[in-house]
Amino acid sequence: MTRSLVFITLFIMVFVFTGCQSKHEVQLKPVEIKPIHITIDVNIRVEKALDDFFDDLEAAEDEIKE
Repeated sequence: MTRSLVFITLFIMVFVFTGCQSKHEVQLKPVEIKPIHITIDVNIRVEKALDDFFDDLEAAEDEIKE
């Protein structure tokens, strides 16, 4: 009984003392914020076609009013 008690005690002590020896370090690096570049392509052909369409409607409206 005493032999197993000594063995268990030594076994527990090995785990307890090895657990106290470990070191943990955390390094916090600064967060880098970069600008975001957004490119927006505008379809000019559609805009021009819509302008031509509405100009035709306005011209027809002007002719009706006269």
